[in-house]
Amino acid sequence: MQPHGRLAIKIAMPSKKSIQEKYERQGWPSIQRPDLLPPDGWDLHLITGVNRIRNHSLSPDGSKIAFIWDREGQSDVYVQPASGGWPQRISFNRKAVAYWSDEIPRWSADSQNLAFTLDGHVHIAAVSEIASLPKKISDFTSAAFSPVWMPDGRQLVVSTERRDHVQLLLTDRDGRWPRQLVADPSGDAWDAQPSPDGSLIAFVWRPFDDLLRLDLRTIDLQSGEIRTVVGKPGTRAWSPRWSPDGKWLAFLSEQPDFNEVWFVKPDGSGLRQLSRAGHDLADLAWSPGGDRIACTVNRAGAFDLALLDAASGSLLEIGLPGGYHARPNWSPDGRFLTFEYENPQQPPDIYRCEPENRGKALQLTNSKPPALAGKDLVVPERVAYSSSDGFEIPAFLYRPPRPNGAAVIHPHGGPSSQYVLEWDILAQYFVAKGYTWLAPNYRGSTGYGFEFEHANYGDWGGGDARDCLAGADFARELDWVQAEKIAIYGGSYGGYMTACCLSRDPDYRFAAGISKYGDANLYSSWAQCNRDLRLYSEIFLGHPSKNPSVYATGSPIYEVENVQKPVLILHGLLDDVVPPEASEEWVEALHRAGKTYEYKTYAGEPHGFLQRSTQLDAYQRIERFLDWHLRA
Repeated sequence: MQPHGRLAIKIAMPSKKSIQEKYERQGWPSIQRPDLLPPDGWDLHLITGVNRIRNHSLSPDGSKIAFIWDREGQSDVYVQPASGGWPQRISFNRKAVAYWSDEIPRWSADSQNLAFTLDGHVHIAAVSEIASLPKKISDFTSAAFSPVWMPDGRQLVVSTERRDHVQLLLTDRDGRWPRQLVADPSGDAWDAQPSPDGSLIAFVWRPFDDLLRLDLRTIDLQSGEIRTVVGKPGTRAWSPRWSPDGKWLAFLSEQPDFNEVWFVKPDGSGLRQLSRAGHDLADLAWSPGGDRIACTVNRAGAFDLALLDAASGSLLEIGLPGGYHARPNWSPDGRFLTFEYENPQQPPDIYRCEPENRGKALQLTNSKPPALAGKDLVVPERVAYSSSDGFEIPAFLYRPPRPNGAAVIHPHGGPSSQYVLEWDILAQYFVAKGYTWLAPNYRGSTGYGFEFEHANYGDWGGGDARDCLAGADFARELDWVQAEKIAIYGGSYGGYMTACCLSRDPDYRFAAGISKYGDANLYSSWAQCNRDLRLYSEIFLGHPSKNPSVYATGSPIYEVENVQKPVLILHGLLDDVVPPEASEEWVEALHRAGKTYEYKTYAGEPHGFLQRSTQLDAYQRIERFLDWHLRA
C-alpha cells in the first residue's frame, strides 16, 4: 500500500450532499435462487420477530422491575412485578433505540415514579394503579438525558450537551429552572452518582486534552466545590459506586492489565486495588449490607455473575453457566438479585436468583418464541489462531451440523468491543443453512487485557484487518470448508473491516464481502459523524490535523482498484455514527473503478437497523448475496 499524505486526504473530502433512499447495482443483481430454500422450520420473519427485553432496574422496595422492551418498532418502558407476571406499559411513543446505546429507566426512592429519556428529553411517569402519561421536565434546555434521582426523591441530576461538552444540571420532579453543577468547557461530565446522604455527587470526568484519561470527581452540593478523587494521565477510572454507608467509592480502573475494582474515600484518600481477577470486571452493585459487590466477570467472552467480597476481594460465581450476564440489582433486604442473561441458545431475559443458590435462577420474562424452542441452536466453540505477525487471535466458531462448504468471517463492531457468548439469531439461521460462522476478536477487542485492547491504537485497518484475513486462512483449514467459498460480513467497524480486507488482500481470500453501515474513508467520516464519535476516533488515532497519514493509511477507499470480488453495502440515512456519506463515497469509487457491487440505503434508520421491515429486507439481501456467491 502506498502512503497518502495531506494532499490525498484533501482531495478525497466530499461536499455534504443529500442522499435519498436507493438501490443501486453494478453487475448482475442477487435475485432469489429458487433452488435454495430456508432450513426446515426456519424463516427470516421468525428471526426478525424476536423482541428484546433489556436495561432493567429493580425498584428500591424490591417489588417491581422496570425495563425497556424493543417491540412494535419502539423501545418503550414497561413495569412488572419482581416475582414475575404480566408487564404493564408505561410509555407509548418512545422511538426505537439501539440496545447498545440506550439508558436504564430510574426509580425514585419511594418506588412510585420512573425517570427516563423520551424524544430527547427527560420524562417522569407515575407508576401505580392510577398511572399517568410521561411528563417532560427538561423544557429548560433543547435536549437532556441520563436522569438520576437524588435520595430525597424530589430532585434529579440530568445531563445536557451544550457548547460542545456534556454538563450536569440539578432540577426537580416538576422541571423547575436547573442549577448548573458541572459546566467546565475543558471536558465532559458523565455518570452522576449521588452519595447516600445526598451531600455529594460523584461523576466521571473526561478532559479533552487527554482523551486516554478518565477521572473520578465529586461535587459538594452545599459549597459547590469540585474535587478530583482519582486522576492519572493516560489512565481511565470510571463507574463510581457508593458504599451504602457513603464511606467508600468502588470504581473500575484499567490497571494493572484488566478492568479491576478499586476503592477510594470521597476525599481521595485510601486508594487501593480490591480485585485481582485477571479479567475485566463490570456492572458493580453494592449489597445493602455493604459486605459484597455483585459484578460480572468477563472470561474470554463469557460474562459470569459473581459476588466480590468487599474485604478480601475474593470472587464467588453465582450465575447461570456459559452466557452473558448484565446489570445485577439487589433487593433491599439483600435476599435476592435480579439480572439480565442471554446465551447463544436463549435470547435476553430478566432473571432472579438467591445468592446462596448458585447456578440456579428463576426466569421472569420469556422472549423466546415457541417456534424457536425446539430448534437445535449451536453453541460456538472457543478457538484461536495466529495472525500474520504471530499475534494470537481468539474467535468463536459456529460449526454447522450439516456443512454446505461455505463460511462467513464475521468481525464485530467497535473496535472497542468484542464478540461474546450472546444471542446471535442471524448467525444461527445461517448455521442452520449449513454455513460455517467464525467471529474473530481481532486485536483491539476488549476482554483480553490492556496490551491486546490497545494493539490497534494508531493502526486502524492494519493489524486488525490482517487478523481477519488470518481468520479466512483458519477457516480454509477446516475439513468441511471449501477455500473458494468464504465471505466476510460485518457491521460498523466490522463493515470497515470488510472494506479493508477486500482492498488489502493480494491473495483474494474472500469470494464476497458485506458492509453494513461501515466506513472506507476515516477522514471524511470523522468530519461528518456526531461529536462523540469524533472524539472516539481521536482516542485511537489522534486528531486528523496532527496525524493525517494515520487517517489516510487507514482508509481503504484509496485502494479501491484492488477490490476484485463483489460487495453488498447497506446503510441507514439517519446514521450519525458512521454517516451514510461513508458508503456513498465508497460506492462512487467502486463505480468509477468498474467493480461489482449492490448498494441499498434505508430512510429513517440510524446506526443499527431498528425497524423490523428494514431488518427483514437487509437479511433477505444478505441471504441472496451469500447464496449466489458462495453456494454452487
